[in-house]
Amino acid sequence: MDQVKIGQFLRELRRAQKLTQEQLAEELGVSNRSVSRWETGVNLPDFDILLRLAARYGVGVEELLDGQRKENTMNTGKRDTDAAACKAAQYSQYERGRDTRRVFWVFAAGLAAMAGYLLLDVSGLAGAYEELASFLLGLASGVLVLGCVYTSRRMAALRRAKQRLLEALRRE
Repeated sequence: MDQVKIGQFLRELRRAQKLTQEQLAEELGVSNRSVSRWETGVNLPDFDILLRLAARYGVGVEELLDGQRKENTMNTGKRDTDAAACKAAQYSQYERGRDTRRVFWVFAAGLAAMAGYLLLDVSGLAGAYEELASFLLGLASGVLVLGCVYTSRRMAALRRAKQRLLEALRRE
């Protein structure tokens, strides 16, 4: 997927509707900075927002992910449905990879904080650097709590909701 091409297409569609980034952001319940990042190709919207954008602009999700309007051809049917499902699966895989990278870096920071705290504690410097030791222990504890929340049933429910959206798209 070419994020820059997708972003340019999103910008064209928004401008064709005579919308500002602020107006679109308010309609979608996101910040105008998020809309700007989508349109510059820095990142892509979540799948549920992508579905709302497709409906708002009157284009298919496959067209959004291709970054261009689909040519009007007579070949509609199973091949088009398969292509749309394939694009949706690629996007879902992109989202999963992005989320995995984020979680990895958060846990790496927590692990580094715990290692720093243990080094201070074992070397006997925790008393001299009490504020730093407290910060590192708090950061490590916070990451542990975040990990519990991320792997909880609530996050699993959010993942299932995204999967249902994907299934609904495939049926269309």
